[in-house]
Amino acid sequence: MASLLTTLPDSRTPVLFCWSGGKDSALALYALLKRADVRVAGLLTTITDGYDRISMHGVRRSLLLKQAEALGLPLHDVRIPPQCVNPIYELRMEQALRAQLGAGVRTVAFGDIFLEDLRQYRERNLARLDINAIFPIWKRDTHELAREFCDLGFRAIVVCVDPNKLDRSFAGRELTPRFFAELPENVDPCGENGEFHTFVFAGPIFDKSIKVRRGEVVDRDGFTFCDLEEQTQ
Repeated sequence: MASLLTTLPDSRTPVLFCWSGGKDSALALYALLKRADVRVAGLLTTITDGYDRISMHGVRRSLLLKQAEALGLPLHDVRIPPQCVNPIYELRMEQALRAQLGAGVRTVAFGDIFLEDLRQYRERNLARLDINAIFPIWKRDTHELAREFCDLGFRAIVVCVDPNKLDRSFAGRELTPRFFAELPENVDPCGENGEFHTFVFAGPIFDKSIKVRRGEVVDRDGFTFCDLEEQTQ
């Protein structure tokens, strides 16, 4: 006879997580996974067609799949064209979210920290679909979050730098206490103003580390990207 516990319905709220593959997403997902009232139903990530890479971050989709596998969560792509304009982005997101509505998901989580206009934009778009937005690390001190990132054992590499805000030499560096100490004072420790983006390859939310190696550093479309490749040996 099946255990009574295995036959009871899951009363936790299913949550879709908007996953970028970077440090803020990792910290927000870590906070979300500690909550007893929610169940993370999957990851939603925007992929740029033609490049087959995570939008803005420039990380190969193959590495994103490795993250999803290590997290034990299903991945849902939102395909957008290069230099995507807002109306197309919003249409593609709406299509993806309507599919999630059909699966019973009514809540979406984000890793945003303090950008009020971005939060309002997300909430406004989701409200049209009668979907709630939650922000697990909202208004957390970013210096504290940077320390927590290292203390928890997360590991990440800078994959994209805005050279107008941070020297391109930071591309390809690992996020260590020394990295954060060497950031200029006008740069947010979590890159919340778009100074830099990262790829997380290890940490307490993964069941295994993702082996990567640094590839070519290139300047493209006003940003500096450090390519990452899967390390097979």
